[in-house]
Amino acid sequence: MSKFADIEIDKGIIKRAAAGDAKAHEIIYRAFSTPVYSICLRFTKAPAQAEDLVQETFIEIMRSIAKFRGEAALGSWIRRIAVTKSLMFLRSAWTKRSQALSEDWDDMTAGEPVSHGISSHPDDAMDLDSALASLPEVSRAVVWLHDVEGFTHKEIAGLMGKSESFSKSQLSRAYQRLRPMLSAADATQPDGATIGGY
Repeated sequence: MSKFADIEIDKGIIKRAAAGDAKAHEIIYRAFSTPVYSICLRFTKAPAQAEDLVQETFIEIMRSIAKFRGEAALGSWIRRIAVTKSLMFLRSAWTKRSQALSEDWDDMTAGEPVSHGISSHPDDAMDLDSALASLPEVSRAVVWLHDVEGFTHKEIAGLMGKSESFSKSQLSRAYQRLRPMLSAADATQPDGATIGGY
């Protein structure tokens, strides 16, 4: 799960940041820069682009923190800004490639799971990052938002400017793609039982 929810910032720091206090800004940056970088990297798969998105995210945070009402946790608010910035970056990349979101599935890398860095040995742990990397950008983003960050299909649809059925369809197709990889990586436990009791 996301680390955003585990980070607590004193309300006094938030008020100081809203008033433009540079030290308060630095405290918030230090507290959230690592999880923001992590989520940006999940979407971009490129460290340099993720670093740029971290800067854009914190510029937006400091510009908008005076409007933060505290109705949700600060971490949830920051997470949503990071996700929005990441999706805006992906949309820009999709536009540059002149692709519609629904066509992104065709960019999927073909081949057996082992060609994507997934071990063919059942006693090796599955490399989740490699499995996700084999998905096209849109599907990877939907899986990450839905399964890791806990966004609903309605929320994902709103963030991507698409319908709920689009989000559900992308998730279903991603699962179809990941299923053989998960099966290949389904390690047996030392007592002979497989993971999940099967």
